[in-house]
Amino acid sequence: MNELLTIFSYPFMMRALLVGLPVALCSALLGVSLVLKRYSMIGDGLSHVTFGALAVAAALGFSPLPVALPVVALAAVALLFASERGLLKGDAAIAVISTSSLALGVFVTSKAGSNIDLSGYMFGSILSISRQDTILCAVLAVIILILYTLFYPRLFAVTFDNAFARATGIKTTLFNTLLSVLTALTVVLGMRLMGTLLISSLIIFPPLSAMRVCRTYKGVIITAGVLSVISFLIGLIGSFLLNAPTGASIVLTGLFILIICMIIGLLRNRCRHDT
Repeated sequence: MNELLTIFSYPFMMRALLVGLPVALCSALLGVSLVLKRYSMIGDGLSHVTFGALAVAAALGFSPLPVALPVVALAAVALLFASERGLLKGDAAIAVISTSSLALGVFVTSKAGSNIDLSGYMFGSILSISRQDTILCAVLAVIILILYTLFYPRLFAVTFDNAFARATGIKTTLFNTLLSVLTALTVVLGMRLMGTLLISSLIIFPPLSAMRVCRTYKGVIITAGVLSVISFLIGLIGSFLLNAPTGASIVLTGLFILIICMIIGLLRNRCRHDT
């Protein structure tokens, strides 16, 4: 316990904790809907858009986060629009936007020279999280959780049966857009900590783990949130003790938890089959 208190006595660790906990929780909650809608790779696509937006903002001398937030939100809406209107299928739209944004970010970074910390954007860095980033992330995370809680029944409806939800009078386009925008905001908030290449793991791993051990939607939601927070805490502390990259440590922890949950699910199914 004393060692843990010592770890979190460092200001950069406290900032990482204050940013990471709400981001991990938001990612898991939104990730359940995205995985069930087979739209889980939107997190990976939007993370590449975030990288491109941050690279351009940094090259022009602007504050990265305020620029990236609206850009990535618009990209999320564009992805939804392209998919619903049949311009491109969901996975194809994500691939086009993500690769184009990543290429733009790399191009701008190469032209800007050493003014941009490429590794910090791609792999995350807890040392790069400022006090302003912490405040902004905390406020937006609270807003995301409030919106998710208020519109939970409607988000549940569009997750499982979009056509039925539309027939019952739910404005499916509005709530699908809300889901996409909330995901975009979460990706941007977590990018400074996890990096563009790793942030999507917080959206995918906890829901997949929860689905292996839970049978109900509410159970999956709660379990995914708990597992996401646990994997974040273990990864953060482990990265400090082992002097390892924070994002990679969190991802590997999430992968380990996923493997454990898959084994539990297989054993439970085998026992049920035998009986």
